[in-house]
Amino acid sequence: MSNPAKYLLLLASILGAQDTLAHGSVVDDEDICQLEIGFLKAHFKIYLPRTHDREEFCEDLPETTESLFVMEYEHDKLSTMPIDFRIIRDVTGLKSFVREEHVATIDDLEAVTVFYHPPAIESDVFSVIHRFTEPGWYVGIVTASSDNEQYTAVFPFEVGFTGIGYWVYFMVAIFLLLLFFWYERDRSLKGDRSID
Repeated sequence: MSNPAKYLLLLASILGAQDTLAHGSVVDDEDICQLEIGFLKAHFKIYLPRTHDREEFCEDLPETTESLFVMEYEHDKLSTMPIDFRIIRDVTGLKSFVREEHVATIDDLEAVTVFYHPPAIESDVFSVIHRFTEPGWYVGIVTASSDNEQYTAVFPFEVGFTGIGYWVYFMVAIFLLLLFFWYERDRSLKGDRSID
C-alpha cells in the first residue's frame, strides 16, 4: 500500500471513530437526536427554557437549570406502552461510556436517583421536567414495558458541560496527520532530487 493510501485510510479511521463516542442509546442522526429503546426509536431533545429559549440539546447540558426532556415517538407501539424515566448520578466513573450493563451492577439505584417519573402511557410525546442543581455526570434511563417485554435505553450526559468536546481533538489529529503527510512528501521529493 502506498504512503498516501495509508494516510487516507488512517484519516478515514479517525473520522469514522466519532460514532463510537456516542453517548449510550442516544444517536445524533443528521441533526436529529434519536433515542433507541431496544428496537423502538424516538426523537429525543432537551430544552433549557429558562436560559436557552428554544435551543435544543441532544446530550450534554451547558448549565444547571430547569431541563425539559422530550421524546417524540417514531413507533406507534410506544404510545401504548407504560414508559418510566429515571435520572441517576453517574457512580460508575465511566462518564460518557456508561451502558445498561453498568447500570445493572449498581446495588442501590434509588440511592443515586435524582429524578424519577413512574410508568405512564403518553400518546405520541413523552416529556418530563427536572431542575438540576449540581453539575456533573448523570445517566438517563428510559424503560418501556409491554406484556412480558421490557426495553431500556441508557444515555449518559454531563450537566454544566462547557468543555471543548471531541471535535477539537479530531481536528487537531487531522491537522497533525496532514502535517506529517506534507513532511513525508517533501522529504520524498528532496530524496528524488538528490539522486539526479
